Amino acid sequence: MASLGTWLQATRPRTLPAAVVPVAVGTAVAARGMPHWAPALGCLVGSLLIQIGCNFANDAFDTVHGADTPSRVGPQRAVAAGLISVRTMLLATGLVLTAAFLVGLYLTTIAAWPIMALGLVSITCAIAYTGGPFPLAYHGLGEVFVFLFFGLAAVLGTWWVQFCALQAPFVWQLPPGQLLSGIRQALALRPLPLWLACAVGLQCTAIICVNNIRDRVTDEASGKRTVAVRLGDRPSRLLYGCVHVAAVACLVVVARLLQAQPATPRGAVGLAWAAVAVAALGGLVLTRGVFVTNGMVLNRYLARSAALEMLTGALLVIALSI
Repeated sequence: MASLGTWLQATRPRTLPAAVVPVAVGTAVAARGMPHWAPALGCLVGSLLIQIGCNFANDAFDTVHGADTPSRVGPQRAVAAGLISVRTMLLATGLVLTAAFLVGLYLTTIAAWPIMALGLVSITCAIAYTGGPFPLAYHGLGEVFVFLFFGLAAVLGTWWVQFCALQAPFVWQLPPGQLLSGIRQALALRPLPLWLACAVGLQCTAIICVNNIRDRVTDEASGKRTVAVRLGDRPSRLLYGCVHVAAVACLVVVARLLQAQPATPRGAVGLAWAAVAVAALGGLVLTRGVFVTNGMVLNRYLARSAALEMLTGALLVIALSI
């Protein structure tokens, strides 16, 4: 039987900021310092469960497909190393994603069927990332998946839950057409959540970019056609830098939107611009390092990319909560 430490390592702790930051930012932009804590906690637990379920499924399916072996460049994978069987890992995946579904049922009572639809699509894609008849990561769609689900879906989904809990407690009684119209109108009137979602999603995407750059050679050998494999070595590193540039551009829009709101405290605006500066400087330093680094050393830049997302996200949360 695998030890607790082995299971904890299989959750891939370095990737978990991708589940935490979007929920924190989405909660902060909706609640502006006065969140409903139970729905916020529900969103956080659901996001973490989907992330862990995706990581478990990835561990199993990458081994089955031959993308992960005991000699892989990245951190040891439990199934590839023989510490956990494929069957046991897939069973754990099912249990974790079932728990995520149950959390989604609770959130549906607050934010109606769009949250359940979003949750079901997210759970399905968590498995389809490396499993099923069309594994997304094997067809160069990993970065797209991360941007959509750990950026747009996670931030806007959390924002919608808080928005309903705070301002529309009976939203689940509305007809589907009226509900969707309400969501569109809310985002049109308040574009800030959308720009925040894009910024968070892009910084999240940088994490998977480093992962795929590190694994490019072994992925190509196993037939895993990631973006890094399709583009080649240097262009994929250039893409990593471009992702950071795009994230900074989105953060500039966020800072300007906050600055344009008369009621926004000066300190909040200052923190938003601080987030821009941190993301820009951090992205520059990390891109330079990724361009000259290979092999196991890239693991440091994966962790540092996640740390940059955490730091930027923390500044945004504080700014939005003032």
